[in-house]
Amino acid sequence: MKNISILIAEDEEEIADLIEIHLEKEGYRVIKVPDGQEAIDVIQTQSIDLLILDIMMPKLDGYEVTRQIREKYNMPIIFLSAKTSDFDKVQGLVIGADDYITKPFTPIELVARVNAHLRRFMKLNQPKAADNNDVLEFGEIVISPDHRTVSLYGENIELTPKEFDILYLLASHPKKVYKVENIFQQVWGDAYFEGGNTVMVHIRTLRKKLGEDKRKNKLIKTVWGVGYTFNG
Repeated sequence: MKNISILIAEDEEEIADLIEIHLEKEGYRVIKVPDGQEAIDVIQTQSIDLLILDIMMPKLDGYEVTRQIREKYNMPIIFLSAKTSDFDKVQGLVIGADDYITKPFTPIELVARVNAHLRRFMKLNQPKAADNNDVLEFGEIVISPDHRTVSLYGENIELTPKEFDILYLLASHPKKVYKVENIFQQVWGDAYFEGGNTVMVHIRTLRKKLGEDKRKNKLIKTVWGVGYTFNG
């Protein structure tokens, strides 16, 4: 979950900087703004995956920002506020926030909640094939997760379990760029240390089985310096 952009709308610079430091350690891209109107402007012009939002801010307060965002967007919103009453917490959740953390807070707790909300959001918003039990079809290639089979031009392609998992991960999110460490963590289910070569070897054999050496338009594209994407 590291190709993620998080927006911090917080007018206290020291707090915003503290949050930024801890989120960047997790590998997230962080954008900071000092008021509610700038938060709206950023969300309308950039892809934001999660919003950390103070309530008492200049120009637009956190409540109004949330109301406007919820008219068009469904990314997780975490309120971070000095307002500690139950009424304030309930009001924030009722108008559309996903979580409410009171100041002072511990950065470790905030990061844990960010990770949890992002995991849940990504899981619930994974694209689903309309019918046929989540079978993915991209022209000549058909990928069936139920049967763990792949066919190319009507012929079955024999893949190892890890090769299939890599292909299905990439194909489930066409055009999304996955870093090598993201692929390793999701397919192997383990912390990434030196798994880069393992991923690259599997990608190489997967490409060979898919006949990528004969293709002009590659199904699995390398994004140099970043990772891989499915070009279906």
